[in-house]
Amino acid sequence: MKAGGPQPCRLPHGGAIDRSRPLQFTFDGRQLVGYAGDTLASALLANGVRVVARSFKYHRPRGIYTAGEEEPCALVEIGEGETRAPTCRAPAVPLTEGLVARSQHCWPSVGFDVGRIIDFTHPLWPAGFYNKTFKWPSWRTWERSVRRMAGLGRPLTGPDPDRYEQVNAHCDLLICGGGPAGLCAALVAGRAGLRVMLVDQDDNFGGTLNWERVEVDGRAPAAWVGETLSELAALPRVVLLPRTVAAGIYDHNVVTLAERSQVKDWRECLWTVRPRHILLTAGAIEQGLIFPGNDRPGIMLAGSVRHYLNRFAVVPGRRAVIATNNDSGYQTAFDLADRGIEVAAVVDLRERVDPTLEQRLSDAGTGVYSAARIASTGGSKGISRATVQHRNGRRLARLDCDLLAVSGGWAPRVHLLAHAGGGLRFDDATQSFLPDRLPPGISVAGSANGTAGLGAALQEAAGAARGACAALGVDAEIEELAGLATDE
Repeated sequence: MKAGGPQPCRLPHGGAIDRSRPLQFTFDGRQLVGYAGDTLASALLANGVRVVARSFKYHRPRGIYTAGEEEPCALVEIGEGETRAPTCRAPAVPLTEGLVARSQHCWPSVGFDVGRIIDFTHPLWPAGFYNKTFKWPSWRTWERSVRRMAGLGRPLTGPDPDRYEQVNAHCDLLICGGGPAGLCAALVAGRAGLRVMLVDQDDNFGGTLNWERVEVDGRAPAAWVGETLSELAALPRVVLLPRTVAAGIYDHNVVTLAERSQVKDWRECLWTVRPRHILLTAGAIEQGLIFPGNDRPGIMLAGSVRHYLNRFAVVPGRRAVIATNNDSGYQTAFDLADRGIEVAAVVDLRERVDPTLEQRLSDAGTGVYSAARIASTGGSKGISRATVQHRNGRRLARLDCDLLAVSGGWAPRVHLLAHAGGGLRFDDATQSFLPDRLPPGISVAGSANGTAGLGAALQEAAGAARGACAALGVDAEIEELAGLATDE
């Protein structure tokens, strides 16, 4: 791996970042450089920063685990003074000029935390110990010490000087999720003349098309997304809201949206939207794997590794091991190998692996351990080795690595559906909960509905949009929007 300027883990080419616009920022007082289009997480990884936080209770070192809002580890404080925001997820923080970020819940520093000593005494601290230990003489005697030792960010002490806005809106169709399925549905409904609102929490619409190496109807994903957004922006009754989170669905399908601002006049805007129909296209979340020592810095979701690699041209390690129980983990191995990153092995929990995948790995010089798992990991401030064990308990290998990419399958984002009172069913084939009973006026499409494959998801989204049009008394014809997706 070659260094990209002052950023040792940045590839010299590729990514959707603007290398002509370097951005200065600080993390724990250290001056660093990223690029326009980075997130705080991608910029930290590009600069080789591995430890960004400490665990809640035992102060174990924590690194960046995901590339999205589900990040459980990289929780940092952003800003200064009364405008600072504690416990922000680094992958969800856009990088800006002069950004100030700090680690939290550590002393004297995130690299050397005195509280780490507690971890070595963990056999004396079983689950629930505090409920009995601190009853005598009273909880108040211990409260201040315990709260100093275990906790997250510092609360604000003064009034918030920022300005906030509030908007009430109506629309025919509210689409929650601006990935490929959401864009496709918005195009169908917008062409039919519906009042459409398309929201996505990312700065850029497109979802997985921003980092997965696929084709849409024979075109590069960036080209398809760009053409679709251009047409949507030209439709007079379509409203596009990036940087916006759909926070909840309430009685009578009233939806609250929280929009982050890119201007200095206001910080956030709360939208109260009353749509006639809601379409959920929020995608799916990759699951991790459970094994001893699975919390070390350098252990990341396999899909997140692809995200940083393809979207930000960032490689979080020089020698990788892939642990997976599904085919999507193999794509991470292929993407890393294509960029010259060594993949030591793929560890697959399944007994049978697709021969085509095995052959592609063999061509790349990577072996597969099937019916195997990660038995343990080693390393102090980051992973340095992983032990591979067969399911029968026999040790297979001890692999040196500084990156362990894990994939435990994908779970549809059904949070809003459940909040609205929808029903779920457990699917044995995907080992996930899928939408089952839909409340009136709500539909689900794409991978949020458990639909596999980009082409199938696009067609389902187009059909869902047409169904919404029909329910609202509007006729809509589905044009051929996209073909099947294929690997690059």
